[in-house]
Amino acid sequence: MTTDAHGRPATGKVPEDPEQCEPCPEERLARAALTRIVEPGDEKAGRWLRTYGAQEVVRALRDDSGAMPGADESRWAGLRSRAERARPEADLAAVEALGGRFVCPGDHEWPGQLDALGVTRPIGLWVRGAPSLRLWALRSVAIVGARACTEYGVHVAALLGAGLAERGWTVISGAAYGIDGAAHRGALAAGGATVGVLACGVDVAYPPGHAELIARIAEQGLVLAELPPKDHPTPSRFVLRNRVIAALTRGTVVVEAALRSGSLSTARHARRLGRFVMGVPGPVTSGLSAGVHELLREEGSLVTDAAEVIEMVGSIGELAPRRRGAAVPRDVLPGEAAMVLDALPARGAARSAQLAQAVGITADAALARLQELCALGFVERLGAGWQLNRSAASRSAAGHPIE
Repeated sequence: MTTDAHGRPATGKVPEDPEQCEPCPEERLARAALTRIVEPGDEKAGRWLRTYGAQEVVRALRDDSGAMPGADESRWAGLRSRAERARPEADLAAVEALGGRFVCPGDHEWPGQLDALGVTRPIGLWVRGAPSLRLWALRSVAIVGARACTEYGVHVAALLGAGLAERGWTVISGAAYGIDGAAHRGALAAGGATVGVLACGVDVAYPPGHAELIARIAEQGLVLAELPPKDHPTPSRFVLRNRVIAALTRGTVVVEAALRSGSLSTARHARRLGRFVMGVPGPVTSGLSAGVHELLREEGSLVTDAAEVIEMVGSIGELAPRRRGAAVPRDVLPGEAAMVLDALPARGAARSAQLAQAVGITADAALARLQELCALGFVERLGAGWQLNRSAASRSAAGHPIE
């Protein structure tokens, strides 16, 4: 067998294609350990996994055979220090005690779309909840946005979450305050599917104010994280978490976001991965919608409800209904009759000959159209002339629909 300078196999022990085989217990244990040793999205660690496999990387970290290629001395020392404290057996037991599990590439439940992340693909996912992550992720949409959002943003996010859930789509978000929480609550209220992707361990309620919400998501849906049980969130982990949200879903909807909002990073990840990027417009005077508007100016698609989101991410033929203003009685008038009605003065009366000349038709044709309009209640006779029926004119102008 060909080996490198440190005597390690030059080819990985674990096939990179997760569909080839289910990981053995030793591989699963090694991956569980690495989730406590390596930060999410670490590209170098991802390359080591691809080349050597998880078991070999963990062995190298725990013995004194030298650093992996590309690791400087100080960084390798830091990883070794973490490796000494890693207790994957305890972590696996902790998640099992919660009724959860550790899902690895190669497992039947592993969502294949995460492989689009390449070397930054999660080492594995800690999951709470009964449903299959792979199946739920097949028809899923991310709804993200500002934490300090407006009532408008909360209302729209909840409507989107409920509307998507009612139509059989999984709502995925980060369980944060603001838009995230509203989207989850909308899906839960509709009795639908929702997934919370955390930047900490799945047994950690963060933010603390959402402890009850996260518990409800775990009970009715799924809570998942790259980090092992009891691990804590950091600012960088929130940003890295967003790439998982984007990769899991068919598209990302940003409801409210300022120009520097962290939620926009989810949209950027989605764009790089070739997923759909959508935004809900808000008032042009609102700074909390400025980021969304910039997103829409660049290349995002404007959406306002669940049907429009599904038109973007769904199958061929799942089209949103066309929006039209309310129909009014004059909409059903044939062309000549509508022209004669338009030619009548707003006040006073006009003779049929005058109207014929104004419209460009014969006097007989104008008289026939006026009689039709009279029968329909649009006009009335006044001596030798014709005038608008005031009640019909006011209803038409107000835009009342046809009964």
